[in-house]
Amino acid sequence: MAVTIAGVSTLGVKLSYGIETTAGTKPATFTLLPRVNSISGIELDTEEIDASALEDMVERNISGRQSTGGDWSFDFNLTTETKPIYKGMLTASQTALAAGKRTWFQIDVPNLDEAFFVVAQPGAKVPLPDIGQNELLVATISCTIDEYKEMDAKVTPTDPTETTT
Repeated sequence: MAVTIAGVSTLGVKLSYGIETTAGTKPATFTLLPRVNSISGIELDTEEIDASALEDMVERNISGRQSTGGDWSFDFNLTTETKPIYKGMLTASQTALAAGKRTWFQIDVPNLDEAFFVVAQPGAKVPLPDIGQNELLVATISCTIDEYKEMDAKVTPTDPTETTT
């Protein structure tokens, strides 16, 4: 079978977060995080376990666990409209952590059947962005990876910028 799709664009990718209602279970609801500029990837480096014995003249190894590196981040446009949304996510995450619950992040790529999921702990404050001449004000949320879940069924996120009337 020939590959018919040349590739998948990142246009329209959405990042959202959800807080566990039951510890260890994927949340049923997610909230969209608007104006995201970039999302860092997660490389899975396979650790090596030395399986050498005295009779081996050359080291022998077997595969160990995969390491995420532990760090994950995303950048967003910091504005007076986005700041309360991100601050709300940081506060919700800290509250959940104190209650033994975790924060999940969903990365929804429009032309993929499933979304990527990362369970991570963001910090507690909106960071100070780099500031330069004639540049966009972009803040980076740095997270510690708790667990990389890989791909699973997408959850349609709610948009905190939409008002209901």
